[in-house]
Amino acid sequence: MPDLHLGLIGDNITRSSSPMLHRLAGRQNRLEVRYDSLIPADLCKPFDQVFAECRAVGYRGLNITYPYKEIAADFVTIDDPQVRRIGAVNTVVFTDQGPLGYNTDYSGFIAAYRTVRGTTAPGPTALAGAGGVGRAIAFALLTLGASKIRLLDCQPSKANALAADLRAASPDTEIVVETTPEDLGQDASGLINCTPVGMVGYSGTAIPRSAMTQADWVFDAVYTPVETQFLQDAAALKLQIVSGYELFFFQGVNAWEYFSGLTLDQGRLRADLLKGEG
Repeated sequence: MPDLHLGLIGDNITRSSSPMLHRLAGRQNRLEVRYDSLIPADLCKPFDQVFAECRAVGYRGLNITYPYKEIAADFVTIDDPQVRRIGAVNTVVFTDQGPLGYNTDYSGFIAAYRTVRGTTAPGPTALAGAGGVGRAIAFALLTLGASKIRLLDCQPSKANALAADLRAASPDTEIVVETTPEDLGQDASGLINCTPVGMVGYSGTAIPRSAMTQADWVFDAVYTPVETQFLQDAAALKLQIVSGYELFFFQGVNAWEYFSGLTLDQGRLRADLLKGEG
């Protein structure tokens, strides 16, 4: 039996580095970690059945990724008011009192942003994608002091719902819902992709290069691959880049602390991940 039994539920996760991160974290703490990749479609089971079976067989916790973060919020107790406002969870810990939900995309993005940009405020920021990770990052932008947030989603109802929640949380922040990717770039200092476009299996970019002319910095939630078309376009324009890899790293570190109650040598973990020996 492993010391910690963990898993990741999501679609298109065969190239995820989360299993490696948590096994390496376990190795640092002399713990044997089993980390399973659980794709509902491959298992021929719906999300709720996969989730229930993980709880029944003794998993300590789960990471949740696209497209299940908002769904997972209905299956857990969320103590943090900010995470309740976000309405999505990416980390679940099974306890005797029931499953608890956390959002380390929210905390992980704040850490990733500050690692690259320090205390500089985001300024007016445009965000494509109002799903689970988009909601977490939009609320993180409020925490970081964004003066204005523009939103776009292929499902306008999702963008409008997120806009309403952001306005309720921060009435003084201007929130605008756009209808086209080209409109996102208006007066935007920061541009953020929180759609799956750009990841393995979803080629292209959600934000065209023509919308980047007024931007200073960009962030892409995608990290497989790290060099997405969106980030290549940003690099060509010499914009400051906050990589999706940084979000992956910090959300994983924070999730590990919830799973294990143990801290990590982050420098050592980064080096081990680069070696790819997990």
